[in-house]
Amino acid sequence: MAHCIVSAAEEILDKEFPVLDKGFVRLVDYLGSDARIVQSARVSYGEGTKTYRQDKALIAYLMRNEHTSPFEQVVFTFHIKMPIFVARQWIRHRTARVNEISGRYSIMADEAYVPDFEHINYQSGDNKQGRSDEPVGEDVCRQVAELIQSNHEHAFTSYKKLLDLGIARELARIDLPLSLYTQWYWQMDLHNLFHFLKLRLDAHAQYEIRVYAEQILSIVETVCPMACEAFRSIELEGKRFTAREVEALKALIAHQDNPLTGRELELFEEKLK
Repeated sequence: MAHCIVSAAEEILDKEFPVLDKGFVRLVDYLGSDARIVQSARVSYGEGTKTYRQDKALIAYLMRNEHTSPFEQVVFTFHIKMPIFVARQWIRHRTARVNEISGRYSIMADEAYVPDFEHINYQSGDNKQGRSDEPVGEDVCRQVAELIQSNHEHAFTSYKKLLDLGIARELARIDLPLSLYTQWYWQMDLHNLFHFLKLRLDAHAQYEIRVYAEQILSIVETVCPMACEAFRSIELEGKRFTAREVEALKALIAHQDNPLTGRELELFEEKLK
């Protein structure tokens, strides 16, 4: 197989794409492309890329039928700067290779996340882990931002005093806030990256990690546009139905009564929206 070079990707290598107030995503390196996916899929019978239409159809077929190994042939390395609370959600995806800045070796910069007013929300009444859509008044938003910034200033002042006293960095860091920005190099193959994106682009994902996922998908699209088109169509915008929901679809097509009731019916109708 020839080494894959994608001109559009080469143009954005090492470019910082801003995320949140002080974060960024940067593509450090990539291995493979759409061409590598189809080459590895066709290797069993000794053929590589064909026409654009044939390659696009093959990638969609692989995605739809969950033939995942060809997507694993493509690998991305990112340099990412994000708040620690975002990183702790992110690291739940255990299929990556990660190297993170360490507060034991480095003095941490006094950079912490402060949400914009439009992303300050009340707790949801029916979702224990999410925000409400109810708008928050400007006065309350201002109070929230001032409280957060005041806590940041106090934490960073204490951190610097501890360092000035000669206290070990690994101890001085322990009261720094979860909103502190951290950085890491993060490497993942395309199959597992799509799984990460599917979860973190969902409307129920926390806003602060969702915006990173949106930026990463935009970058990945420059390297693998056909694979990303299939991913959007099949995984992000497509729907999966249970056996009972398939029966309900058959009933609707036949102009018969829907057999689903209660919560099953609610979930089914959500998918059809």
